[in-house]
Amino acid sequence: MGKPHAKSLKRKPEDIERLQKPSKSPKNKPQLSEINTSSHSPLQVEDDVPDFPRGGGSSLSRKEELEVRAEVDAEFARELKTKKKSSKQKTNNVVEDDLGSLFGEGGITGKLPKFANKITLKNVSSGMKLWGVISEVNEKDLVVSLPGGLRGLVRKDEASDLISENRNKDSENLYVSSIFSVGQLVACVVVQVDEDKIAGKGRTKIWLSLCLSLLHKGITFDAIQEGMVLTAYVKSIEDHGYILHFGSSSFTGFLPRIEKDSSEVKVNVGQLLQGIVRTVDKTRQVVHLSSDRDEVSKCVIKDLKGISIDLLVPGMMVNTRVQSTLENGIMLSFLTYFTGTVDIFHLQNPLPTTNWKDDYGQNKRVVARILFIDPSTRAVGLTMNPHLVHNKAPPLHVKIGEIFESSRVVRVDRGLGLLLEIPSSPEPTPAYVSIFDVADEEIRKLEKKFKEGNRVRLRILGFRSLEGLATGVLKATAFEGSVFTHSDVKPGMVVKGKVVSVESYGAIVQFLGGVKALCPLPHMSEFDVVKPGKKFKVGADLVFRVLGIKSKRITVTHKKSLVKSKLGILSSHTDAVNGFVTHGYISKIEKHGCFVRFYNGVQGLVPRSELGLEPGCEASSMFHVGQVVKCRVIHAVPASRRISLSFIISPTSVPVDDKVQLGSLVSGVVERLTPNSVIVKVNAKGYPKGSILTAHLADNQGHSLSMKSMLKPGHEFDQLLVLDTDGHNLILSAKYSLINAAKELPMDVTQVQPHLVVQGYICNIIEAGCFVRFLGHFTGFSPRHKATLDKKTDIFEAFYIGQSVRSHVLDANSESSRITLSLNQTSCFSTDASYINGYFHSEDKLAMLQNSDSESSTFNWVEKFNIESVVEGVIHEKKEFGVILSFKEQNDVFGFVSHYHLGGNTIETGAVVRAMVLDIAKSERLVDLSLKPELITTRMKEDASSDSLVPKKKRKRDKSMILELHQTVNVVVEIVKENYLVLSLPDFNHAIGFASVTDYNTSKLPHKHFSHGQSAVATVVAVSDPSTGGKLLLLLKSLFEVEESSSSKRAKKKSSCSVGSLVEAEITDIKPLELRLKFGIGFRGRVHITEVNNVNMEDPFSKYKIGQQITAKIVGKANHFENNEKNDRWELSIRPRTLADAGSTVEVNDMLMTEFTAKQSVTGYVLKVDKEWVWLTVSRHVRAKLFILDTSCEPNELEEFQKRFTVGKAVTGRVLSINKEKQLLRLVLRSSPVPFRGEPGNEDPLENVNEHIHESDLVGGRITKVLPGVNGLLVQIGPHFYGKVHFTELTDKFVDNPLAGYVEGQFVKCKVVEVSHSAKGTTHFDLSLRHISETRSTNLRANTEMDIPRNQAEKIEDLHPNMAVQGYIKNVMSKGCFIMLSRKVDAKILLSNLSDRFIVNPEKEFPVGKLVNGKVLSVEPLSKRVEVTLRTGFSNNATKSDIASIHVGDIITGRIKQIMPYGLFITIGDTKMAGLCHISELSDDGHIDNIESTYRAGESVKAKILKVDEERNRINLGMKDSYVRDETSHVNQDSDEEAVDRSSDFDDDSENIALQTSNLPISTLSDDECLEDGRDYPVLALPNSSRATVLPLEVTLDDDIEGSDSDNIKSKTPEEPMNGVDPNSEKSNRRLAKKAKQVRELEIGAAEQRSSEKDIPRTADEFEKAVRNSPNSSFVWIKYMAFMLSLADIEKARSVAEQALETINIREEAEKLNVWLAYFNLENEYGNPREEAVTKIFQRALQYCDPKKIHLALLGMYEKTEQQNLANELLDQMIKKFKRSCKVWLTRIQSSLKQGKDETQSLVKRALLTLPRHKHIKFISQTAILEFKRGVPDRGRSMFEEMLREYPKRTDLWSIYLDQEIRLGDTDVIRALFERATSLSLPHKKIQFLFTKYLNYEKVHGDEEKVENVKNKAMEYAKSLLA
Repeated sequence: MGKPHAKSLKRKPEDIERLQKPSKSPKNKPQLSEINTSSHSPLQVEDDVPDFPRGGGSSLSRKEELEVRAEVDAEFARELKTKKKSSKQKTNNVVEDDLGSLFGEGGITGKLPKFANKITLKNVSSGMKLWGVISEVNEKDLVVSLPGGLRGLVRKDEASDLISENRNKDSENLYVSSIFSVGQLVACVVVQVDEDKIAGKGRTKIWLSLCLSLLHKGITFDAIQEGMVLTAYVKSIEDHGYILHFGSSSFTGFLPRIEKDSSEVKVNVGQLLQGIVRTVDKTRQVVHLSSDRDEVSKCVIKDLKGISIDLLVPGMMVNTRVQSTLENGIMLSFLTYFTGTVDIFHLQNPLPTTNWKDDYGQNKRVVARILFIDPSTRAVGLTMNPHLVHNKAPPLHVKIGEIFESSRVVRVDRGLGLLLEIPSSPEPTPAYVSIFDVADEEIRKLEKKFKEGNRVRLRILGFRSLEGLATGVLKATAFEGSVFTHSDVKPGMVVKGKVVSVESYGAIVQFLGGVKALCPLPHMSEFDVVKPGKKFKVGADLVFRVLGIKSKRITVTHKKSLVKSKLGILSSHTDAVNGFVTHGYISKIEKHGCFVRFYNGVQGLVPRSELGLEPGCEASSMFHVGQVVKCRVIHAVPASRRISLSFIISPTSVPVDDKVQLGSLVSGVVERLTPNSVIVKVNAKGYPKGSILTAHLADNQGHSLSMKSMLKPGHEFDQLLVLDTDGHNLILSAKYSLINAAKELPMDVTQVQPHLVVQGYICNIIEAGCFVRFLGHFTGFSPRHKATLDKKTDIFEAFYIGQSVRSHVLDANSESSRITLSLNQTSCFSTDASYINGYFHSEDKLAMLQNSDSESSTFNWVEKFNIESVVEGVIHEKKEFGVILSFKEQNDVFGFVSHYHLGGNTIETGAVVRAMVLDIAKSERLVDLSLKPELITTRMKEDASSDSLVPKKKRKRDKSMILELHQTVNVVVEIVKENYLVLSLPDFNHAIGFASVTDYNTSKLPHKHFSHGQSAVATVVAVSDPSTGGKLLLLLKSLFEVEESSSSKRAKKKSSCSVGSLVEAEITDIKPLELRLKFGIGFRGRVHITEVNNVNMEDPFSKYKIGQQITAKIVGKANHFENNEKNDRWELSIRPRTLADAGSTVEVNDMLMTEFTAKQSVTGYVLKVDKEWVWLTVSRHVRAKLFILDTSCEPNELEEFQKRFTVGKAVTGRVLSINKEKQLLRLVLRSSPVPFRGEPGNEDPLENVNEHIHESDLVGGRITKVLPGVNGLLVQIGPHFYGKVHFTELTDKFVDNPLAGYVEGQFVKCKVVEVSHSAKGTTHFDLSLRHISETRSTNLRANTEMDIPRNQAEKIEDLHPNMAVQGYIKNVMSKGCFIMLSRKVDAKILLSNLSDRFIVNPEKEFPVGKLVNGKVLSVEPLSKRVEVTLRTGFSNNATKSDIASIHVGDIITGRIKQIMPYGLFITIGDTKMAGLCHISELSDDGHIDNIESTYRAGESVKAKILKVDEERNRINLGMKDSYVRDETSHVNQDSDEEAVDRSSDFDDDSENIALQTSNLPISTLSDDECLEDGRDYPVLALPNSSRATVLPLEVTLDDDIEGSDSDNIKSKTPEEPMNGVDPNSEKSNRRLAKKAKQVRELEIGAAEQRSSEKDIPRTADEFEKAVRNSPNSSFVWIKYMAFMLSLADIEKARSVAEQALETINIREEAEKLNVWLAYFNLENEYGNPREEAVTKIFQRALQYCDPKKIHLALLGMYEKTEQQNLANELLDQMIKKFKRSCKVWLTRIQSSLKQGKDETQSLVKRALLTLPRHKHIKFISQTAILEFKRGVPDRGRSMFEEMLREYPKRTDLWSIYLDQEIRLGDTDVIRALFERATSLSLPHKKIQFLFTKYLNYEKVHGDEEKVENVKNKAMEYAKSLLA
């Protein structure tokens, strides 16, 4: 199919309206550019000065007006006729622009316009009122078809006033589809016209509003009259009718539910409707309407006096009169004052012929409706379309793409197009064809090729809904091809298309008919496309296959496998029949299979069994998403839209006889091991391989894991149960329980019945219960309440997937094939020996696997140690827990005898004893023995009797001594193992038996605890025989005993309990803060954690277990627990002291508040932890709280504050204050002395306590604000107390930018250096961080070249002249600067002493906060003044004799030191003194063009000394050839004086340039300095001298400099005496006392350091001891790792890390995270390969720690080690994984800014799409701060401005914005921002905050005038509030 003309594709529908009557000459044809003088000018329908004033009638009658107009026209006609000849030559080139005016050129000529007004994209503007028809109703917007074929959009909130007013309330439930419908006529207002730039092409969008508040903007209640037609929307529905809203709040409307003709009106809330005003209630201001459609459509607006254009509404019907005909329409007059035009497409006849003007004679009366109104120019457009006049949208009888063979040509418009009549049904449809779409070749004259009445073949291109006009094409190529419209596209069809554009998400493809489609990025190729632009070239013609079409959005694929596929197409679920083979592509891969997608959204699942995988293989390793696969349909259910597929196209059939049946037993050999299963070769036909899941290796979970670790390829399984088949593989089980019950396992529901107990295994666990599987996929479900006895038990902790269980069938439904099971132990307990026998069977198998590499005779020793046999051994060793025996014949076998089985015997090492064998551990080669006499004696008697000569009749054992199955016996516990008991039967000669303490269903639940010697009752379930390994197996009665039923409990009468009585109770549960007990009959109680011991200690519950019997005393009456009246809890105590006081019968109170005193040490247990406080329980009624900063002074501990204090942890602290009313204590953990807080009962609030903070204390702090400039930090050290850290107290050593690394919210370790109290009672704290900055010094000094030890002067007395000092620039002025030497000492530097070179801009080269090195020039202790120099060239031993050795006229040899524009600095020989050779003395001609290209630094030159100025220390040189040509010649006096004069002139000129002062001493240069370049030196002599200081210069700063910064220098006191004597002896005493105090602090610090060094472990054994003492301390573990690394033992360091991760409690997440981070660093440094090693550790860490925290930790390591690529990759993963985390997005943006990338805006857009809305403000504000600090401040400003536009009254945003601007320092911008903020209308508290901030700023940066100005503005604002 051929394409339409290019211009036709680009042309918009409204261009068809450019229809004018053709003129005789084509040159005179008006063009669109000529019609519109401005492309954006509005429509002008009337003159600028109207003929008829608005608001009243004219003073002339209509007849008089026409006469005046006729006279004016005649007069102007005569004038034009006289000028016609002069302008005749220009008529062909000039075309009058009459479109915008009804009366010609501005109303001057009086001519009528030639053309009717039209709406186009070029003249549409905001405020226009248009009539349109709704063409689309979407979820969030409407599409409206406008006049001229334009298309407008209406947002949801602009669709109705009801939605816009309730935007945040009910608008979410108000759907646009319930209010509007397609084809509905609506009046709308243009609110915005913009260009949407897509793919580089501007597309204009017209945004409309249907809100009546805009449409009826000028309407008033007084203007409403009866008979008017008004548009309203339904505001609410009442009983008798509907409340209407007209967009104005001044009046409302009412529409009755029942009309006069008894018809009922049904409308929805928010729906627009039109109605006729029936009555107007002026009292209530209510308008009553009638909505009869016939009446509304026939109602014509009356000719009202004084009607305004604002009252005109599109769609309003008016009576009009034809005033004149135009080239493309007619002009009408209506409502007396108004005129409007009708274009040719809105005439009464939809198919006007060439003679259409004959139908509209002058003054003809017609009915029309208003089409559009432009209020700005008063232009009005009308329509006479018969459908629109009847208030109906024109019908649509044709479809886009439809072909009509015989369409009749109605009219030919020269140069424009054709009007056709389409023979549609039921009535003809008009169509218009543009000249560009008439033929494939260019046609210049349509009238020659087409005549009226001709029949042509037409294809529909589009449709203009409002006019009822179709647009078409006649080109022959338009009828070819299969795709012309979206309706022609079918899923699966192959099409050709051209690539239009290539984006990051895919390619845009256009078909031949102009339809566009998207080829997504994954479908551009079979493989991943990294660079789409290289794969697809714009303009390339390619072949595609359609994947699907939805809402006119077409998706295609270019995958060759799909495009070239010859298989059938699966585009609907009904096409899927069994056996159907087709191609698809994988859309998702899961563990249970793959999802495959086909065409039109059809999707199917390939189960794992149909993937064709080898056993143990994962689907993700064989397939990938996007892969094209060939699959076969094996089952389809179209109704449920489910399709099952298979990748096995030709399945191999297995004969029925050879097919392995489920439940049968097979054997197999291990082939290989996978992480989750064991792959075996099976001896079965048709199934070569099988897999055994790890959980199916044994019934016991621990045995399964151990067996998996020991299995090796080649191991043979004798018996394996076939559970299921997976394709050609078998699913097997080695569980003893399932193999034993193989014949009883059911395969379907017909094989089970209620009350049957069946063996099975758990296949899945959900919150609602457990799924139990048997054979195949036959599965039953056990609800949660049927799975365990206790409803509070966590089902995920009670069972595990793969666990062997016994299930009791409750219900079996054969119809649904569902069975309901119970796993309660009461109905599912074991009745045979299968569980305990299976346990020993697995134990033997593990022992064999462990010794599989040894000889076959490994277990021969077992035969000599039969159970119950007596053996002889030697006491080998005595231990705390028992005795170790050795045997002579078996050297590698040992025996063990516990203290209980010593039988009271006293034994010595080396003694030979006889013992009875109780149990054997084959894998450990250990025998449990007993020396109890009753056991050995009985056994020896039996052996003796069997060997004696007693007659057989007498040797027969009594029948009562023979054990029988199911016999109940009394037993005694001899040995307690982890999973079973060794029992003796006293009634049967102490026979030895074995019993399990758990069962199948209770293996993970807490079991009853047994002790040695405890009696019990058991049942014999298996006697000793080979099948049981020679063991007597018993079943404890406690396993199947159940508690009394609730009915029996209710039947019993509850006994009474009283306070003070002792009870025997059983522990039912152990909580962190209490023991739950039950006692008596139905009574329950608790033991508070403080009621366990006499003194609170760590972990008091450690020696108690669930089920343990204890003696307790009731100390409190019962109270209702957990709001349950049936659950009374008694307060009990098990304190030894309380139990001893047995006589007390009154309620026992715990510790009272009177028992606590200040400074007392108190221990409590953590009750809860919030962000700031730890809440402790000290007793049952007394609580305590601990502030976060009082818990430690170490930052890492404060950061892990919430994780350090777990619920139930014991914490000891000192009482700081007491609150008796609240029964509350305030504690601190620091051991500093705490003062007594006054008498009890008169204490201050807890938060105001600060007396525990003293000078020299080390405290924990939290940075609350990083102060701007050099003001330091503000640090919080208490709940309501803050301290300030001076700029010089941030680091131990002077470093550049000491604030680096400190952020708000960071925890720091502070030292209190001074505590002062003000007269107002406030306390000020001065803090220092110098003691902790050692850990940060490496990072802070990373960019410095030298490490200068800190030489800080704490007071002025520590300074002396010539002393080297360091400091930070505090303030810079034009004549010098001030620097901070310490917290209390500042110094001044003159401008001349700032540098050895000339300083052009001191503020730029010495910014505030810069670190400088200098020397003290002078110290004045009395006036507290210090002067420092930064110059390096001063010496105090320079004398005039150094220069005296140099004489004028000497010829010297030297090297060029520096090149300046005005000359050269030259070193003089070896003296290291330098002189200046002026540029005028370089050459005899006196001029050098380019001094820098002629000379170079370091070059050796000869020069002559021209002048020596000893007073000013200057030497002038000359290098002219005439000076140095003859070294012995003398220069005449005249030339010498001339040279001196010139050099003197230079001195005067260069003095101000280079020196800025004349009192400079002689400087020195070292040898190295003489060879350096790039350092500037002044013009002075440089004698040979070492680096030494000079006496202070007698130069002081000007008064204005001193005065300007006097406020910043704290030590400056003008009142102090200047004579050098301090008259105040007390002051000196205070200084001495303070100095002594500092000495004491240093001594204390040294002592602390020595004590801490003694405790540092230095050997591996010491570290082992340390980690045993502090197993949960990551600090100790990491130190241990570092110690091993120092020994170069990398593997040992790794093992320490692994040991740490296993040892640290799982609740100590922060400690584990520290170890993981250390592990990262270890592998990053020593891993091989490094990246892979780190990745493995990272993947492991994700399983145990918070994923976000571990990602951030790894990111920090990458950034610290400068692995930026890995950091970027990790960040990209993080913003996908944690896309709702604000912190992650901010980290990404910060990293981007650090790297200098300009991608902040794109990241912000992406983040705002994913972040929750409540995080947007936080995210944008933080991003703006980052832009201010690291990026482009303008972008930060724009972000703040955008937020403030939406939230102008948020003072927090204003404050942050101001802080950032203040940091930049642009005072004009800052003051302007303050002015804006303080001019807002805010609450007085908020505006007070802004004025305070403004005032503080002006106090620091402004002058008195500025400060007063702010105060005056604040006062004015306050007065305005009062007024």
